[in-house]
Amino acid sequence: MKNRKLLLAAALLACAGTASAQQAQPARAPAATARPAQPAQQAPALTPQQRAALAKQDADTTKAAAQVIQMVDANRIGEVWDGASATMKKLVSKDEFIKQVTIDRNRLGAPASRGQAVVSRSQFEAGGQVPAGLYINVGFPTKFAKTAQPVRELVSFRLDEDKVWRVSGYSLR
Repeated sequence: MKNRKLLLAAALLACAGTASAQQAQPARAPAATARPAQPAQQAPALTPQQRAALAKQDADTTKAAAQVIQMVDANRIGEVWDGASATMKKLVSKDEFIKQVTIDRNRLGAPASRGQAVVSRSQFEAGGQVPAGLYINVGFPTKFAKTAQPVRELVSFRLDEDKVWRVSGYSLR
């Protein structure tokens, strides 16, 4: 149970990049905060340049997430952890990460198909359940051999202090 909590904590972290720490531009739109009690604020309208930058970041992030998933598919889970954010590494050891991802993937069987990626952004403040920072999640509805319905395969990235997006989690829900 502790291992699953560590993996879930790591998976909650969200940002964009590859295991090799591909650099990207931070999102320009206001991000959601982790404070659920506050009313939602309407985001200001984006300029065409900002919309184009977000679209490019979404495409780059989706490509990076697909690369992470390909590594998991190829049982290169340890390499995903090696290139991950230091924040993730503090939450879950390499051995535990490999063990839990392997257990989850073996339970579901081989991936049969993946649907269209969905990209979301979050910003978490200090003191919450998730370490403070900017995150991007890329979720894929994935059909596995042993499941009747698609499972959400989620790759999360965090913008680290050096302004590089790195993997901060992988989970199946």
